[in-house]
Amino acid sequence: MLTLIAQNYGFLPTRGSVMLDFVFLAMFGVIVIMGASIGLVRFRRMYNLHKWLQIILGVVLLLAVLAFEVDMRFFTNWRELAEPSPYYASGTVDWSLYIHLAFAIPTPLLWVYVIVMAVRKFPAPVMPNSYSDTHKFWARIAAIGMTMTAVTGWIFYYLGFVAS
Repeated sequence: MLTLIAQNYGFLPTRGSVMLDFVFLAMFGVIVIMGASIGLVRFRRMYNLHKWLQIILGVVLLLAVLAFEVDMRFFTNWRELAEPSPYYASGTVDWSLYIHLAFAIPTPLLWVYVIVMAVRKFPAPVMPNSYSDTHKFWARIAAIGMTMTAVTGWIFYYLGFVAS
């Protein structure tokens, strides 16, 4: 019964499960919060608020990814839900997933690195120092990775669970 609930009762009018729908929508929030956090540090010099937003976002993302993976591995047969898609039989859905995973797997690892190094290298309260340029370099790559994770995830969601 639990499998049926996870598979057939998403809250969006698509074939997605509850977790697929949740992650699809949550990534909009992640991108907005990430962008706002970057703007706070870049334009307003609010370093401590940026730090805490990034740490909280990182923890929330970690928990969401863990819940998502448990759901996908044990409760939701996403292939069964995606099979009615006109893109499923051709392998386009699978390719879109592989492209998504090319961003989704390394990006959280990079985010952990950027956050851990920032916590270690910046003083409290946070202020620019000799590590700032290195942090900006890796943080930009991490932000691009997170944006591409979201975009490719949205494409996968559309191809697999919206298109008919």
